Parts: sequence; structure tokens; C-alpha cells
Amino acid sequence: MPKYEHIFIARQDVSTAQVETLTGELTKIVEDLDGRVVKNEYWGLRPLAYRVKKNRKGHYVLLNIDAPYPAVAEMERQAGINEDIIRFMTIRVDDLEEGPSIFLRSKPERSDRRGGRDGGGRDGGGREGGRDGARDGGRPGGYRDGGRDGGREGGRDGQREYRERRD
Repeated sequence: MPKYEHIFIARQDVSTAQVETLTGELTKIVEDLDGRVVKNEYWGLRPLAYRVKKNRKGHYVLLNIDAPYPAVAEMERQAGINEDIIRFMTIRVDDLEEGPSIFLRSKPERSDRRGGRDGGGRDGGGREGGRDGARDGGRPGGYRDGGRDGGREGGRDGQREYRERRD
């Protein structure tokens, strides 16, 4: 028999118990027409990428089905009629996944995925130098190549020396 993955999204204001009832109804339709639901996964209430029929969230459910096409067609027809189901999609697959779906497999912690980061933030380490230069251990001054009172020539004193030589 052909194998299918069927995902549907139920409205956000429907309770989890009502979603289980919807899943049971769809499963019964498939089983009455000589098919079987191999796996049933409730993914929870999740935010939608965009508003769908005035809903910002939805209850996601995955059904792995091993059934003839007429059973799947009837299930899709009933899902389209039901007002609690806002979206559904059925895909024919070669093999059904064993165990939990990719969506339910544990994801690593966000800090682990990004690599180790030490400190950072306000005075927590990280970058050399900083706003106050010498105090933080960075370059010795606030301006390019010299102290705070002027670049290469040393500021006002350098200008005075130049004038004295000229006179």
C-alpha cells in the first residue's frame, strides 16, 4: 500500500483534548477504508509564519499513514470541511520514518551551537581596549598615534615649537 505523511494545523483556540479528538476522527476514517495510521505525533501549539484565517498560532499534528488513495482522499475531504483545521498537507513518501520525527528530536542548546563565548558585554572581558583605552589595557591614548591632546606632533606644544623655530 502507498505510504503518506499528513500534517494538519488546528486553530489556536482549540484545546489539546479537542485536537486529540480530531486526530482520532481522521484515524477512524483511514481505518474504516482499509488503511492504518502507523505513527501519530502532536507537535504542540506553535507560532505560524504568517496569519492564517486570523490565527497566529496553531496545534501541529503529524500522521504517518499506510493506506490506499481513496482513504487518504476521504480524510483530506473531511479535513477540508472541518472548521477547526486551518491547514493540512499530505505527501506520498517511499518509506515512513521510524522513531521520532526530525521535528521532535532534541536540539542542542543554543549556546552549544554557537560555540563557546566567554564573558563579553559591559566590562566582562572580550575585546581589547575599549572606550577608555589605556585603563582597559588597549592602545595607549584616545587618538591615533599619541596622547589625548593631539596626534603625531604632540598637540599644542608641538605647534608652539614650530612657531618658535620659524620666528
